[in-house]
Amino acid sequence: MAMNSELWLRRIVKPTVFFVSLLPATLLTWYALTDQLGANPIEEIVRTSGDWTLRFLLITLAITPTRRLSGFHWIARLRRMIGLFAFFYACLHFLSYLVLDQFFAWGEILKDILKRPFITVGLVSFVMLVPLAVTSTNKMMKRLGGKRWQRLHQSVYIIACGGVLHYLWMVKADIRDPIIYGSILILLLSHRAWSKRKEEAVRRRRAHSATI
Repeated sequence: MAMNSELWLRRIVKPTVFFVSLLPATLLTWYALTDQLGANPIEEIVRTSGDWTLRFLLITLAITPTRRLSGFHWIARLRRMIGLFAFFYACLHFLSYLVLDQFFAWGEILKDILKRPFITVGLVSFVMLVPLAVTSTNKMMKRLGGKRWQRLHQSVYIIACGGVLHYLWMVKADIRDPIIYGSILILLLSHRAWSKRKEEAVRRRRAHSATI
């Protein structure tokens, strides 16, 4: 990347993406302070933070296919930030449930985990997201080694599946939003599988050519 492009990415693109990504939380805070969250503000906070968790997860997963299809390789430089925002909104979602909805009622929380599958799946997905956030730095990547780090971070696909399932099981009537998220995830998973098969075919052809 040329120097001008590097400066453009560091000084313009990344700050813009950061502030845009922070905007949903800012608006949610403003609506809470000004009593604009409707009849059930706690449910609105929990639901909105969960929505944005899924959206940022899907955006994170969409970066690689977007880079491959568009040729804009600099997009990959935004993956870490967007992934960390997914974790940020996941924390907000979890803490909203823990503090605002249940108010640290550990007995009721345990009952929810044991009796309500969508809570169980959501909790497992959140716990799986924590190591990805902790190991997102270059230092942790070097410490783990490239292959181990990559295997760990591939679990984001499982986490995204858990997030969609959590949402689908949570809603009682209107399942349009989780179906939309699930459809996008299926497209991303399909592209990943197609890319893997294409890469393996290229490797086999090269290996075959080398033996001739």
